[in-house]
Amino acid sequence: MGRIVVTEFISLDGVIEAPGGGEKFKYGGWTFKISRGEEGDKFKLDETRSSRALLLGRVTYEGFAAAWPSREGEFADKFDAMPKYVVSSTLTNASWSNSTVLKGDVADQVRKLKQKQDGDIVVHGSARLVQTLLENDLVDELRLMVFPVVLGTGKRLFGEMSNLKALRLVDSRVVGEGVTILRYEPAPEKAKEVAATASSRSASTR
Repeated sequence: MGRIVVTEFISLDGVIEAPGGGEKFKYGGWTFKISRGEEGDKFKLDETRSSRALLLGRVTYEGFAAAWPSREGEFADKFDAMPKYVVSSTLTNASWSNSTVLKGDVADQVRKLKQKQDGDIVVHGSARLVQTLLENDLVDELRLMVFPVVLGTGKRLFGEMSNLKALRLVDSRVVGEGVTILRYEPAPEKAKEVAATASSRSASTR
């Protein structure tokens, strides 16, 4: 059975838009201005080596498909060879090698994918997809590489959800020029505890 691993470059104010450039974002490529150092580079390389498949939203998929096939090196070779799944209601032709378009209910499609694909199924970028996965409790691990910058505008990772989502910090480290790597796993029992406490307090104030 597969694990859904969400990995993001993110600013202090939660922006994940165009960290490597493109998408016509005014601060496109903002991560290049702050070094993540050798340890940060190794973290991303190890992550890629351990990935068994990619799960992407359409915009991120199209950006990756335009960039990676023409590149050389271990990252490019691994991305090109891996199975790639793109969630889209409009995309009809996923031309990048080993790509499959997932249509229909996203949560159902991802549950089926976890059943048939072993290992880490890694999600890069794809804010809307990630919000859907979080809403449906389908994220097994959340990895945030937090850059010490406030962008003030741009697509943010977290949106409104119907219920709170408690997380457990399993690892943290600071690399490069103050870049923080945070790894979280779901803590469903903690979420129930927090929700029950909040409900009790709300009832007592009525």
